[in-house]
Amino acid sequence: MLLSCENDINIINSLSHVDSLPMETAYDIEVYYSDSGKVQAFLQSPLMERHDKEGEKGEFMEFPNGFKIIFYDSVLNPESQIIADYGIRFDKDKLMEAKNNVIVTSIKNNEQLETEHLVWDEKKKIIYSDVFVKITRQEEVLYGDGLTSDENFSSYTIKNPSGEFQVNPDEE
Repeated sequence: MLLSCENDINIINSLSHVDSLPMETAYDIEVYYSDSGKVQAFLQSPLMERHDKEGEKGEFMEFPNGFKIIFYDSVLNPESQIIADYGIRFDKDKLMEAKNNVIVTSIKNNEQLETEHLVWDEKKKIIYSDVFVKITRQEEVLYGDGLTSDENFSSYTIKNPSGEFQVNPDEE
């Protein structure tokens, strides 16, 4: 008498599959970021998922339903804000990526940036993009292939700028 058995590959794969579910899920979150006791930013999101992943990027927080961040000056006046349909923040690198319908508004300069991908580097206190950007000012619209800015969107450099805008001959 001979006996044999055969393992179902789907069952084997399901047993060895690493769980990709978040380790934490939070709804309607509000988080204040501070440095040396001073509030720097405020984050709001309808859903946050924290993932504990081993590897190069480490733990990360995902905002699959979008988010809003408001940056404050030293006396808690709002300076700028970032809104996006999706976000992901890597704890180890202190980087936050915003994707899909990203809008950055400079409240004090009355300017607005629109793009599909933006990165906030918390260590360097900058935001940057390497994709198409549109900046709307009071009477001007600028376009470019990316930009680098301070995190408050008050001073920026546009890559390959175009559009109709005024040039001040005194500025370099």
